[in-house]
Amino acid sequence: MSLLMALVALSIDAMLPALSQLGSDLQVQNANDRQLVISMIFLGLAFGQLFFGPLSDSTGRKLANYIGLALFIGGALLCMFAVTFPMLLAGRLLQGIGASAPRVVTLAIVRDQFSGRAMARIMSFVMTVFILVPMLAPSMGQAVLQTVGWRAIFGIYVLLAIVAFVWFALRQPETLAVENRAPFTGRRIVKATQEVVGNRLALGYTVTAGFISGAFIGYLNSAQQIFQEQYALGTLFPIYFGVIASSIWLASLLNSQLVMRLGMRFLVRNSLLIIFGLSAVAIGGLFFAGQVPLWVFMTYLMLTFFCVGILFGNMNALAMEPLGQVAGIGAAIVGSLSTLISVLLGTVIGQSYNGTILPLVMGLTVLSGLSLVVVRWAEK
Repeated sequence: MSLLMALVALSIDAMLPALSQLGSDLQVQNANDRQLVISMIFLGLAFGQLFFGPLSDSTGRKLANYIGLALFIGGALLCMFAVTFPMLLAGRLLQGIGASAPRVVTLAIVRDQFSGRAMARIMSFVMTVFILVPMLAPSMGQAVLQTVGWRAIFGIYVLLAIVAFVWFALRQPETLAVENRAPFTGRRIVKATQEVVGNRLALGYTVTAGFISGAFIGYLNSAQQIFQEQYALGTLFPIYFGVIASSIWLASLLNSQLVMRLGMRFLVRNSLLIIFGLSAVAIGGLFFAGQVPLWVFMTYLMLTFFCVGILFGNMNALAMEPLGQVAGIGAAIVGSLSTLISVLLGTVIGQSYNGTILPLVMGLTVLSGLSLVVVRWAEK
């Protein structure tokens, strides 16, 4: 499950050091347009889940995942041989659509067998391994970039997807019995969507997941420009990026223990409060001091993303908790809606980059504040 989920993170983070060279080779004029290489994969994730969730409920979890991995490989190959920037973006969109299958199928497989705090605990284990990828992927991408060029990064995606395909086929049993499968119909999708939207808890935590993921995507979109250009770190960028990712990894590791003692709701509320407080203080500091020293910015990001790591493991579990009877399509709708919200917000934050960290900090402040309001509404 971790390897399947990690394909998405690897597809994003390994590309970050290559964005400048990629943009130069494909003649991208506006530096902010390079961020679309990141945004397009999230757009594919948003819409692909609406297809693969119902498909996994109809044909079983495994077949849906096989189709998704095949599309992911096709998208990676299209990117590898792209001769124009639009062609590469089309490949990234196809990669995102394909990667949506492992994402939604993983949630459905776990929900088929676990619920409540036990599900949150399992997802924390998955996320703990999964988050090791962002710690290592930029360094891998940097190494490949300096030796054989950015196109070879997509070749690595193909190889890893093949490994995941074979491992999943051999080691993962089917978790959806034939008698529990449902037909793939538009009517059923509409009905399940109404069930998610009509459930205050499911909808509230889905929207909250979208807000927090939106802030995180805003960070991913602008991280290369902030670290390599604004702070002039150059080839050291992957190291700093990995250090920040380690805070999310540590949070996910600890969450598997904390959630059993404190509960998901307590952790979500307090993590959001800390993010909001840290970001509000950071905005005040920016207005008075201008660009902050790198060590101050790193400290802020590590504390903030530690809380984000706590949120990632719990918000999806809370959103899925009332949806046990429609786990596959429920995971699809929750994932699709939250991803669509996040890619729109993350793109706005990234495209607002103006040579300072203010747009990112503002995004974290506003979205964590809105998340607190939505969580209070959901729990009312």
